[in-house]
Amino acid sequence: MHRSTKHGSYCALAIALAFSGAAHAGPTLSGWAVMPANTFADGPTSGQFAGAGAGGNALPLVDKQPVQGFSAVLNGPSAGTYLVMPDNGFGTQANSADALLRMYALRPDFRTSSGGTGTVSAANFTTGASQSSFSPTSHITLSDPNHLLNFAIQADYTHYDNNAANPVVDPTIRAGRLLTGADFDIESVRRDKNGSYWFGDEFGPFLVKANASGQVLKQEVSLPGVFAPQNPFLNGAPPNLNSSNGFEGMAINAAGDRLYTLLEGTVAGDPAKTLRINEFNVDTESYTGASWRYKLDAQGTNIGDMTAINDHEFIVIERNGNTATSGGTPFKRLYKIDINQVDADGNVSKTLLVDLMDIADPFDLNGDGSTAFTFPYVTIEDILVLDANTLLVINDNNYPGTGGRDLNSDPTEFLRISLDARLNVVPEPGTIGLVAAGVVALGLRRRIGKRA
Repeated sequence: MHRSTKHGSYCALAIALAFSGAAHAGPTLSGWAVMPANTFADGPTSGQFAGAGAGGNALPLVDKQPVQGFSAVLNGPSAGTYLVMPDNGFGTQANSADALLRMYALRPDFRTSSGGTGTVSAANFTTGASQSSFSPTSHITLSDPNHLLNFAIQADYTHYDNNAANPVVDPTIRAGRLLTGADFDIESVRRDKNGSYWFGDEFGPFLVKANASGQVLKQEVSLPGVFAPQNPFLNGAPPNLNSSNGFEGMAINAAGDRLYTLLEGTVAGDPAKTLRINEFNVDTESYTGASWRYKLDAQGTNIGDMTAINDHEFIVIERNGNTATSGGTPFKRLYKIDINQVDADGNVSKTLLVDLMDIADPFDLNGDGSTAFTFPYVTIEDILVLDANTLLVINDNNYPGTGGRDLNSDPTEFLRISLDARLNVVPEPGTIGLVAAGVVALGLRRRIGKRA
């Protein structure tokens, strides 16, 4: 549709809603963009161990990596850009030895009530400048060039998984000691006050510290007393945390000196459906001993992410595994929690902030013919506070997985959600300037839209 025609349609709809009283009280979709499932970047062949593919998209991906499966998001180098982090690749340690661990820079052009294409493009990782494709300048790749990790990684082997029956490890992985999805299953990331990245992993679960280029700065940091089945230091002892239940969520305080890790699953012996939150001191690079518990809803099975509002309030994504095509009722919600308020059972207070299956979409931004927006993907793992009234939420599409909205490979959708109540926001380190610039840019876009 021509932009001016679409803008006129939006205005007409807004007027109709205002006079009809049909406006929805509660969270509203104020921006929407989508990245197609088949979005790729440079890199060695990936998906050699992940089966034939799905949704009509075959594997392996020869000489390329999927730009998908986002499990974390940070503000990018310039206003309107974001850094996104795919997880371990194709879902398990066994099938992801050729999937590189990366962070990408991108720029959504949100479709809004005043226009926008609803597309997502690559951006320069350092400057935020728009790029025509995802190339070496749009991402960083995690690596361990100084051999700081305490266990063997894929780069140490001649053949993937140290199995002579498998293909030879790509020479770029070996030469750069690049990290892959068989080394870590990274599910969260935060940037500290010094500009270092801290990645939350599920195989240990471990914390992994890296510099701005993705190079590991110290050996992996274990969570005392917690061991997943893939932990390389089990030495025959039984794990007490299930697979894929590690650091799915991790937040950082405004000062950038405290991390708050949130496990996705319950540690054996803990009360049922409770998840541990642990505080980590960035300066001493050790856990402080402070801990809390998050209690899952009766319908919830997993968390997807956690981000800070301020030093004691956080937002947690909670979900179950149901989708639009799986049967059952999808449960996808955002809760606000407060670690300063704990109940008699030791669980942090929890307040529903957004039901992702019931968002007002008065301008039908995703074009599905409905003014009620739902987000039924199996995994929703990215949340960022943009300002006191606005959140960014992104799904993990589990490329080339299917079934979120239909039986095709799921795309990645970017939601800008406007809240009906202000949050008491204290920005994360390094984001204040970006937020200010973003507000200015948004104001300019609105003025341009009005003139159009």
